[in-house]
Amino acid sequence: MTEPCCPTGGGAQGNVMILACSGGSNVGQLSNQAAVELTVEGFGKMFCLAGIGGHLSGFVQSAKDIPAMVAIDGCQVGCAKAILEHAQVPLKAYVVLTDLGIEKNKNFTLERGTLEKVKAAVREACKDLPTDAPSGSICCG
Repeated sequence: MTEPCCPTGGGAQGNVMILACSGGSNVGQLSNQAAVELTVEGFGKMFCLAGIGGHLSGFVQSAKDIPAMVAIDGCQVGCAKAILEHAQVPLKAYVVLTDLGIEKNKNFTLERGTLEKVKAAVREACKDLPTDAPSGSICCG
């Protein structure tokens, strides 16, 4: 049995579901940190990509139902995108950090300027997403 866990509040912009790669490289960690910061800033709400990957019904259904969602992948391997495709969740907005000119490496010291670049790219990718999602329409994981 799936239990709902839907937050309240937020406005249209705050209803962007953010799904981020958290892979074992700098770009995976940049993806994750950008998602955390965008959530704290009220841009959207970070959601559990692992729950979708695990095919947990409530997580998958929430991802299918939300009108505004962005997936952030660190590199061209595209793990977040593959998880969504495997769960038959339509991709709505998508950012790949290596496409922004960020080199993938094992340096886990994240630079503020690079993080800001990632957050700006996510905001830009979401600019054409629907903004009429009801408040509290994102279920968390």
